[in-house]
Amino acid sequence: MSKYEAIFKPLDLGFCTLKNRVIMGSMHTGLEETKNGFDKMASFYAERAKGGVGLIVTGGIAPNFQGRVHPFALQLSFPWQVSKHKKITKAVHEHDSKICLQILHTGRYAYHPLGAAPTTSKAPISSFKARGMSKLGIKKTIFDYANCARLAQKAGYDGVEIMGSEGYLINQFLAPKTNKRTDKYGGSFENRSRFALETIRAVRKKTGPNFIIIYRLSMLDLVKDGQSWEEVVALAKQLKEAGVNIVNTGIGWHEARVPTIATMVPRGAFVWVTEKLKKEIELPVVATNRINTPELAQEILDSNQADMISMARPFLADPDFLNKAQDNRSDEINTCIACNQACLDHVFQNKISSCLVNPKACHETEYSKEKSNTPKKIAVIGSGPAGLSFAVEAAQRGHFPTIFEKSKEIGGQFNIAKEIPGKEEFRETIRYFQKQMEILNIELHLNKEVDLNFLKASEFDEIVFASGVRPRTPKIEGIEHKKVLSYPEVLYHKKEVGKKVAIIGAGGIGFDTAEFLIHDPSHQSESMDQEAFFKHWGIDTSYKDRGAVSPKERPTPFREIYLLQRKATKHGRFLGKTTGWIHRQSLKDANVKMLKEVSYTKIDDKGLHIDTPEGSTVLEVDNVVICAGQYSDNELYHEFKEVDARPAHLIGGAEKSMEIDAKRAIKQGVDLANRI
Repeated sequence: MSKYEAIFKPLDLGFCTLKNRVIMGSMHTGLEETKNGFDKMASFYAERAKGGVGLIVTGGIAPNFQGRVHPFALQLSFPWQVSKHKKITKAVHEHDSKICLQILHTGRYAYHPLGAAPTTSKAPISSFKARGMSKLGIKKTIFDYANCARLAQKAGYDGVEIMGSEGYLINQFLAPKTNKRTDKYGGSFENRSRFALETIRAVRKKTGPNFIIIYRLSMLDLVKDGQSWEEVVALAKQLKEAGVNIVNTGIGWHEARVPTIATMVPRGAFVWVTEKLKKEIELPVVATNRINTPELAQEILDSNQADMISMARPFLADPDFLNKAQDNRSDEINTCIACNQACLDHVFQNKISSCLVNPKACHETEYSKEKSNTPKKIAVIGSGPAGLSFAVEAAQRGHFPTIFEKSKEIGGQFNIAKEIPGKEEFRETIRYFQKQMEILNIELHLNKEVDLNFLKASEFDEIVFASGVRPRTPKIEGIEHKKVLSYPEVLYHKKEVGKKVAIIGAGGIGFDTAEFLIHDPSHQSESMDQEAFFKHWGIDTSYKDRGAVSPKERPTPFREIYLLQRKATKHGRFLGKTTGWIHRQSLKDANVKMLKEVSYTKIDDKGLHIDTPEGSTVLEVDNVVICAGQYSDNELYHEFKEVDARPAHLIGGAEKSMEIDAKRAIKQGVDLANRI
């Protein structure tokens, strides 16, 4: 019996029963628009259904052209489209799971010139101004929602989720910020909520009683002039009568300057608002955002904070999440670390989504599940993300990898990343690989630095060099001064650092080092302290004002930091598309001084001498931390290639060192293991 009883308790909706309390939440993957996309989506969703998910919600599908995310995004409006969707529903139903289609009208978030909104306006995240809808346009849009739902029903979907949050069209009608209408669809709350309720009623009328309707309710807009708590509750109380079966939680508009799902957000940070609403209505409510372990899901359900749990990215990271939980094997789950690097960042760059810790996600049709016909003995030099991903994948395919690691522990650069406040989740990936190595009996040699003679004398069939990177030391007069530290000395070896610090280099490592140094090491980081997180980002849990926003309370930095770069470009130019702004804002709030176009003259007892466009100066700092990039540690690879004919492979940072990239490293490891 599973120790997670609350998770696996069925939920009876009257006309159908969900086999457990977990929803795979909606997320756009990019498969929707790619060649053979429906076949790929069928494989993607089937893998998660097979993994035990009770109910899946698809990525958002528009009810008409105006509502599309971009010109080539999917919509479901015509009977001829039904057969394509049947591929998805059939694949999911074969594994005793249910699936709902999310109906998403983007409103003013449309990335095309034909977008329509309650009032003519332009969103800060779109290049196009959306035109205000006429009354006839509103009636037509409501009809389109109902038509889309009916076509979804014909395609075999068990229901629909009506997207009413995250700042999309319905949410735009509800919020005074974006609804400036003076007719019966604007002004009072009764009028502003009319569009949402008429849409739900139209969908229910068109689909009949035995069809799931989930409503994604924006419980926290997190923007000025959003909805009030009283309005959220008033709408929620009308949802059952309108025909809704389940109320899902929506948190924050896309334009809100508040992190809601990134790794620095505490686990379960927004469950409090779901619990608050649950006390007001009779419908099952769903908790969401930064819930990534069965332990946390069980705790939320056990404490009656919610009736169901929605997780999206955790099922990218591990499609077998629920099967493992049911078998009491939660330590084998490949945990989502909420990095956004391969999921949301890809989507916003018009790429197919995937997962940093599981590159097979959304690429299921590209990988064979067959074991190799020619098992090989393979030496793996290095146990960073690249080496670990290769070794585990190779062992799963029937090969016999042996890992040689020169340090005392596995993990490579992840052992540095996990020390950064807000990146504690990276520990989970190391834990996952450690467990997989135990299960697969992968031979591991720690504190073992191999050399050419060892490899020449070995009997391995192939050698994989995943030896990582070494910090680059810039040529600056005084670089050997006692004030100078490398980033591994600061982050990994925990060498003492003074109260005033200059950091040379403003890439990802420079930002991480600055984040580490502005925090008091004796205090919990915001990602571990919900109250500190709420205060810093201006989230009002008392919900006194519209949108639940309040003035930010900037934390007091533990050190005074200068973040310097030679380039004239923006600091952190190559940070993640969806998280870079958070990192920059965090350092700005800590009064980190960001200087660019800097030339470094020398380092001496006075500090760091620099030249800037404003002139020459001396930064009188206690320490100078070098984050000036790295170079590939691949000398042994080249030596081996010259004297040995056996196949040798170079992956991860050892192959390419620019901007340490765990996403690329893990994917290279998995891909190589599938080629050998």
